[in-house]
Amino acid sequence: MAQRLALQRLLSLPARGPLAAHGRAFGTSAGRRSTFNVQDGSDFQDRVVNSPKPVVVDFHAQWCGPCKILGPRLEKLVAKQEGKVLMAKVDIDDHTDLAIEYEVSAVPTVLAMKNGDVVDKFVGIKDEDQLEAFLKKLIGA
Repeated sequence: MAQRLALQRLLSLPARGPLAAHGRAFGTSAGRRSTFNVQDGSDFQDRVVNSPKPVVVDFHAQWCGPCKILGPRLEKLVAKQEGKVLMAKVDIDDHTDLAIEYEVSAVPTVLAMKNGDVVDKFVGIKDEDQLEAFLKKLIGA
């Protein structure tokens, strides 16, 4: 009985923390909204290929150590662009078809896409200066 009451009290408390406001772990700043996880091929077509903005596509995998370093580094730099560029994250284990279509043979592989076309690409980890140069080239800054 005491455990049940404690659980009821806990469940009735107002939500707190980063998940409370919007039901997700990401903040609501413009930079955070510019990064998204690709859900399927149709989502990739809609949000990447048909995007009016340039898109950085991060092909990664959960088991990939360098991906865990590169991903947050790239997200941070994309957020600094204040909406001039978007970032799509594609897990190759979930979306093998996209990895094959875009000839991803190693992770991390990062594509720069503009108007549905791949305009630049790199494989492996890069430092922040190299990533900034990659983004500036993509957005034409």
